[in-house]
Amino acid sequence: MDLRGRQVIAIGERDGVPGPALARCAELAGAEVILQMTHCFV
Repeated sequence: MDLRGRQVIAIGERDGVPGPALARCAELAGAEVILQMTHCFV
């Protein structure tokens, strides 16, 4: 996936994929991560 020139908000889940992992994947695809967080959705 090519995300060059895109801005991304990475919202992860505590028991699933955490925000920093999503943010790193987006960065590797060329995106600019403008917000990254991990929440617990219970």
